[in-house]
Amino acid sequence: MIVQNKRMLLNILLLLFVINSSLYCDALTQYRKYGIKNLEKQMDKDLATQAYWDTYIQNIDTRFGYIESYKNVLTCDKSNSTLTLYTKDANQSFVSTKGYSAFTGKVKGDKVKEGDLRTPIGVYKLVKKLSKVDSFYGLMAFVTSYPNSYDRYLGKNGSGIWIHGLPLDQERDSYTKGCIAINNSSIECLDRHIDISETILIISEEEHKDNVSKTTLANVLAQLYAWRYAWLYNDITSYLNFYDTSFLRFDGMNIEDFSKYKTRIFKKDETKTILFTKINVLPYPGTDNMYKVTFSEIYNSSSFSFTGDKVLILKLEDSKIKIITEK
Repeated sequence: MIVQNKRMLLNILLLLFVINSSLYCDALTQYRKYGIKNLEKQMDKDLATQAYWDTYIQNIDTRFGYIESYKNVLTCDKSNSTLTLYTKDANQSFVSTKGYSAFTGKVKGDKVKEGDLRTPIGVYKLVKKLSKVDSFYGLMAFVTSYPNSYDRYLGKNGSGIWIHGLPLDQERDSYTKGCIAINNSSIECLDRHIDISETILIISEEEHKDNVSKTTLANVLAQLYAWRYAWLYNDITSYLNFYDTSFLRFDGMNIEDFSKYKTRIFKKDETKTILFTKINVLPYPGTDNMYKVTFSEIYNSSSFSFTGDKVLILKLEDSKIKIITEK
């Protein structure tokens, strides 16, 4: 890992030389005087600056948020009973490619509990394709990740929220018990146009609006890396300041127990490697200040290693992020 980091930093130095010789000279002087670790720490700090992210996302399509790992966005507008597929084009912009009429839950509003006949409002993955289903569900179904970590934090329950087809041999009502239903030719079309591992579903009570500024997204991304910086360099006070007093981890650990647990770990003062890839920052529908942040994480220290997916639900308060749950 040390050799890989050294090679990476040397490659960055070479890139700085190509881009700007004065920047390269400054970085090279830092390397000459203090070595790679000092330069690496400075770069980690720079990743936590608003200026970096303002520049980085300037020409990125952020109509649905900041998205690295999905090629398709499905939006369900419950008020207009539509399901729309947006796909990244050659310019990496999300363009509307397909629109389908849809049935949703009989009762308006966000799903809260099993049997309430509501379609949930939120951000979900498609976790499985069911090719063989009861004829009532048409030709196939896509299983969503409801309830997600935010739903569980809010105490919601229920399951079996699908996108599925219409009955093959019987009549049906013009609503569902909570699923999203489209006609069978439409679900065949959808199946041809998506890979479920590269598709995210956003369900709203109304039509999606591009109302999140790039400045706000850059702020969230900068603070995500400020959180990482505090974690990486064992600054427990700064680290815990990113958590809300209402924090509840996926396993039920509250903020008091979480703080004690993390304090014990930080006291080891271990050298760590923490890398984030496939980052997504998605404004949460039905809210003004909530965000779902997902990424792939690589964590290595002398006592623990982890590689896998991470989910944070956070809110913005006075432009500061506060994590309310994580998994």
